[in-house]
Amino acid sequence: MPRSSLWLLLPLFLLAACDRVPQPPLVDRPAPEFSVQDSGRTVALKDLRGKVVVLNFWATWCPPCVEELPSLVAMQAQMRDQVTVFAVSVDEDEEAYRQFLVDHRVDLLTVRDPSKKSALMYGTVKYPESYIIDPSGIVRRKYVGPVDWTQPAVREFLAKSQAGITATPSSVATSSR
Repeated sequence: MPRSSLWLLLPLFLLAACDRVPQPPLVDRPAPEFSVQDSGRTVALKDLRGKVVVLNFWATWCPPCVEELPSLVAMQAQMRDQVTVFAVSVDEDEEAYRQFLVDHRVDLLTVRDPSKKSALMYGTVKYPESYIIDPSGIVRRKYVGPVDWTQPAVREFLAKSQAGITATPSSVATSSR
């Protein structure tokens, strides 16, 4: 077979492999419970039941996290009655974290977990990473990388999760940015 034919077949092999991504281990399972206490407050994931939770692991020193934050804040403002954003920062420097929240007008439920214990429970080692947890505490989707939380498809998935409609395939999604 000539080499030019092999190059034509390569995209077919790549496309065939794309749908073989395994479902992340936490999707369609109960979200691991944890609580985080920083100098400002203590927040327990179980206390957020009854609404969809967007569990977001992030850091102030992470450019993709900073890029994502405005859309996360905007989505929270638009869907406040249906969705709670629980943003867990892995920043070690408390002063830099607190100043970032003020400078960027972050209006979200956020706590700092410098030990990264909560992120490690979810297998998160790169940031940002987010989990959609339905009102009964089941992980429905995992996002890796920054997400535009104001996109209609994302907001529709969140609304369906609140309504208990999870007919859309549960999966891991990567950033469309």
